[in-house]
Amino acid sequence: MTDDDILLGLALTVVLAVGSQILAHKLRVPSLIVLLPVGFTAGAITEIVHPKELFGPDASALVSLFVAVILYDAGLGLDLRKLVRPTRGIVGRLLVFGVLLTFLVVGAVAVPLFDVPLNVAAMLGMILVVSGPTVVGPILDFVRPSDTVRRILIWEGTLTDPIGAILGALTFHAIASAQRVDIGRGYQLGQFALSLAVGLVGGAVGTAVLWFALRTLRLGETLGTLAQLAVVVGVSAGCDIVRDDTGLIAAIVTGLAVAGIRGFDMPVRRPFLETLVQLIIGLLFISISATVTPASLVPVMLPTLGLVALLVLLVRPVVAYGATARTDLSRGERAFVGWMDPRGIVAAATASSFSAGLVDRGVRGAAKILPITFLVIVGTVVLYALTAAPVARRLGVVKATGTRVLLVGGEPWVVDLGRALRSAGLDVLMWAGADEQREQIRRAGLVLAKGDLLATAINPGASLEGVTAVFLATDDDDFNALASIVMQDNVEGPVYRVGPPHDSHGVVAPYTGGDVLFGPSLVRQALAERYGRGARFVVQSARVPVPPEHELLFVVRADDRLDPVTDRQETVAEEGDTVVLLGPAPTAAPR
Repeated sequence: MTDDDILLGLALTVVLAVGSQILAHKLRVPSLIVLLPVGFTAGAITEIVHPKELFGPDASALVSLFVAVILYDAGLGLDLRKLVRPTRGIVGRLLVFGVLLTFLVVGAVAVPLFDVPLNVAAMLGMILVVSGPTVVGPILDFVRPSDTVRRILIWEGTLTDPIGAILGALTFHAIASAQRVDIGRGYQLGQFALSLAVGLVGGAVGTAVLWFALRTLRLGETLGTLAQLAVVVGVSAGCDIVRDDTGLIAAIVTGLAVAGIRGFDMPVRRPFLETLVQLIIGLLFISISATVTPASLVPVMLPTLGLVALLVLLVRPVVAYGATARTDLSRGERAFVGWMDPRGIVAAATASSFSAGLVDRGVRGAAKILPITFLVIVGTVVLYALTAAPVARRLGVVKATGTRVLLVGGEPWVVDLGRALRSAGLDVLMWAGADEQREQIRRAGLVLAKGDLLATAINPGASLEGVTAVFLATDDDDFNALASIVMQDNVEGPVYRVGPPHDSHGVVAPYTGGDVLFGPSLVRQALAERYGRGARFVVQSARVPVPPEHELLFVVRADDRLDPVTDRQETVAEEGDTVVLLGPAPTAAPR
């Protein structure tokens, strides 16, 4: 390829990757549904997006580093403190049962289905054991199942990727070196333990270096993110040099450690890293799917449909049944876990790498691994993406559509506002820092969040489970402004704050954006003063006319959604809604 061809190929790959994800976002579907066919089409009509043409024979090493960055970011989103019983046991059983049963079933049926030797069937079985958070996460975001189910599936998808990659690497080396898979001896178990040890040591080294960079040097957001990227790439590459495919373990261990160890001075927001990961996912799927040719798909199309049906209708339900038996999960939650196992980026990456290596070694049938994996990814992602929502509704595991409000603040008017919102039918959770204020919240009969909730909420990747809207109403305007920025990515819904006084000399509050509650007239100081003079909150039906001198604060819709009045939008009550008003302060009777 000429230099112009390489430039055009790189540009087209980036444009297709980003454009496909934007289109998928607008269509509200997982990005894979768009990325895979777009990459396949681009590869069929042009040669310039083929990764080996762009990056040469070492493209698989670049893919491995890309996947390591993805897994590190996935690890940052997981807090080991939340992996408690019974979730820990369920996830562990899903991993063990899923890997064993998928490997054995695929390895057994692939021989007659695709006319391949046993060693290639074993390689295919190991590749298909992985799932992945990049596929499961977007589907669950759309479905919104119960927190327990979501936690189980995200943990399983994240942890199964490095395990599957390592087992796939061991299988690959066994085939490449001996042209057979010897699974009956302790040699393979010892090799796996050695790979795990190398990955754990690499993860420990990466964690120590990041502790020095982020805790000791106290690098800011930009340099801190660059340091993370450099450490993950360096440690992953070093582990892969020592032992193939151990870099994935090192990457996810580093991410888990950084997210779970208290005291890490992590940058609160990671826009660059998150953007980079999103771009990498798009580039990988476009590039890998471009290597699949139409001619390679035709011979394996019908057999692969049978394999997908076997994985979806037999293997996954059996794995989920065994893993969730005798647990506290409801029947619907157990069934939904059995209906969620799409394949994703690690399956595609390992299939591309291992199949090319086996083809170069002349292993018969190895060329079928990538097209089969491609079709399994497409089949499982499309099937689960289209059916997950109706299945979840049928099984009764979808979260209620109402709003769970987190009201932050402990002033008397804030506590009274919490009571008013609760009387309007909302699920209200309150948090305050001072013990005296927390005691007032308890006496008011409101649900009090645990003391470290706000500290958890500002950690990267943390999620306030079940909270769909946050209202920041403390007596510190700068805190409200900063918290509204920090918490935006950790809440399913919007984050609002009360406005600072117009003559505020705060450091942050007067200069930050975000949605400010109640418009310019009812700032925090005005609300507190008005409440102190005797004004009270009123809850009434929208059918009743608003009394004179009462101001509209919130509208609770008929489906329990909460629409606040803000400085950016006008909220209008409709038939069947409930409104929350602030009444006037009573005037003193004339003497």
